[in-house]
Amino acid sequence: MTEQTRIAVVGAGLVGVRHIAAIHQAAGVELAAVVDSNDDSRKIAQENNARFYISLDEMFGDRAPDGVILSTPTPLHVEQGLICIDADCAVLIEKPIAVSAMDAHALVKRGEERDVPILVGHHRRHNPLIQKAYDLIADGEIGEPRSAQGTCWLYKPDDYYDIAPWRKKKGAGPISVNLVHDVDLMRYLLGDVSRVQAAATKSLRGFENEDVAAAVLTFANGIVGTIAVSDSIVAPWSWELTANENPAYPVTNQTCLTIGGSKGSLSIPDLTVWTHEGDRSWWHPISATSYPQVSSDPLVNQIEHFAQVIAGQTTPLVSGLEGVKTLQVVEAIQQSAEQNTAIDIAQIN
Repeated sequence: MTEQTRIAVVGAGLVGVRHIAAIHQAAGVELAAVVDSNDDSRKIAQENNARFYISLDEMFGDRAPDGVILSTPTPLHVEQGLICIDADCAVLIEKPIAVSAMDAHALVKRGEERDVPILVGHHRRHNPLIQKAYDLIADGEIGEPRSAQGTCWLYKPDDYYDIAPWRKKKGAGPISVNLVHDVDLMRYLLGDVSRVQAAATKSLRGFENEDVAAAVLTFANGIVGTIAVSDSIVAPWSWELTANENPAYPVTNQTCLTIGGSKGSLSIPDLTVWTHEGDRSWWHPISATSYPQVSSDPLVNQIEHFAQVIAGQTTPLVSGLEGVKTLQVVEAIQQSAEQNTAIDIAQIN
């Protein structure tokens, strides 16, 4: 019998519970422990036949798992990540990897020094829809990518904020909570971003953060894209409402990301490629080819990938450095909007 990869989940909130469910569905993986200072999480551990600890130090002092998932508040990620690294334990850190790119980079460097894998929970990269989109672009189906448009418009109800008042505070707006996912997808599909020009508007509900923002992204390879986000617009154009990834959200038949190339354009998540019939010309008919959509749970795929990384069978799809680079772009969007100026992004490695 093949030995199971033992993974512990730190933080048994909404995201942590989803990771626990994904572990139970993943092949070759078992839940080793639940770590949380909240005693209510003890019951979650008992219900899932897992050990319970109130801290990482207590867990590593008793029985170390093969890997750890940090689904705790972002300000705790660096401290807890360092504990895992110093224990030589691979760690998957929920997005964003840290509060600041500088702190995140220091964490990544520590992992490299200890040769401990760090993964970041940008789980959409593990969706087969995105993998197919990546392959279509890489195979030249749309020619040379030239531009992209991303939209994340949705309406969060008032009780979303009432049950977690921190969501009303500065820094907890849709740029950091929602747009970070879309930025990561655009980076994955198109490359690193070198320059940002952004604008944002204060919340209509009177919160400290923004509720509308948009940015022009200049990529290092010359691609120019736009991206917009709002959590106070009633609309069907967001990943949540188009990708059918999370059953909690109703599904529309719309798209949320389009990528234009020299030979055609691709819409996502419907995986439709538009090309001219015959010569490329606006005078000639344009037709659409829709590619089959394979569905599987990206959170489960991410867990299985994590186990493969732990076993040394592959390298991280979303490494710690990738998480840092995505966070850099989000920081630049926030800074550009606040200062009303373009921000150049320093490339790191």
